[in-house]
Amino acid sequence: MDRRLLVLALGMFALGTDSFVVAGVLPEITHGFEVGIGAAGQMTTIYAVTYAVLAPVIAALAAHVGRKGLLLSGLGVFVVANLGTAIAPTFGIALVTRALAGLGAAVFSPTATGAAASIVPPERRGFALSVVIAGMTVSTALGAPIGTLIGGLADWRWTMVFVAVLAAASGLGVMAFLSHIPMLPAVRLRQRLAPLADASIGLTLATTFLFFGAAFTIYTYFAVVFDRAIGNDPALLSALLVVWGFAGTVSNLLTGRLIDSVGNRKVLIAYLFLVFADFVLLPWTSASIWTAIPAVLLWGACGWEYSFLSSIASSVSRRRLLPSFSASTTPRRSSARPLPESSAPLAST
Repeated sequence: MDRRLLVLALGMFALGTDSFVVAGVLPEITHGFEVGIGAAGQMTTIYAVTYAVLAPVIAALAAHVGRKGLLLSGLGVFVVANLGTAIAPTFGIALVTRALAGLGAAVFSPTATGAAASIVPPERRGFALSVVIAGMTVSTALGAPIGTLIGGLADWRWTMVFVAVLAAASGLGVMAFLSHIPMLPAVRLRQRLAPLADASIGLTLATTFLFFGAAFTIYTYFAVVFDRAIGNDPALLSALLVVWGFAGTVSNLLTGRLIDSVGNRKVLIAYLFLVFADFVLLPWTSASIWTAIPAVLLWGACGWEYSFLSSIASSVSRRRLLPSFSASTTPRRSSARPLPESSAPLAST
């Protein structure tokens, strides 16, 4: 395995952990800052909005800036921001540091995927991107549960230190192994946004937004939704997060074959229906650990829909979509999720 790709994947792992781990330590944050659970959820909102809005803008504006410098700058801001969150004396300062963490993620994420595509031969670019994006995927099964366990056993502030350490390790790897990163052709912001004029793509993105808006409203308050099943046991909470992330990771590997067999439209409709039913039953299935486990398994297995949604969009207008976004790019999951995720605290109020 190319060590350069692993270094970039580690950075994405840190970003993914930061995206998902706040949900696991939300009760501790409310107690630490003496704020309501809805207000505490704004720590997810501010990070997600900053990340989602700035990532494509920075990717376009910094198209001619050296890749290594951008990677290190993004990771540097990200590390400092998470350490700032860890020592924040007030909730307001914590929100500011979360916005800075989103800025660092917005710099690193599209740069990392672009770097992965540029440091390997053209025939290996798909593999390189899959390795880097896997860092984000694996963070749901490992990073977020580990961070949640750290927060439960020690303090939520140590969870943020854990995230900062992961990003710092990636930064050291970038300095050691990525001496030269070729530049990909620049893509202007207007070119990146041009496919949105296609009605089919616009509807697909709207569906994506609504789906993840529902999913991450629940995920942001995961510890609250399943509090009857887990009590105050951080190990049980971490275990449920592992189940969710593991189910999603395995489903991501297996569902491609299912799509090849029956078609992506049928799979999409079936998965959306199953997640709908799962969410409707959550008030009852979340009451016991024995019913919570299958509910979380089903949610994790069927809830990672964006790859199927994007495949439908690209099949509608592949020639327009791919040239605009292929050189960007925030990974599909990280770019799809932040804005819907950011709506969660608003939905809870």
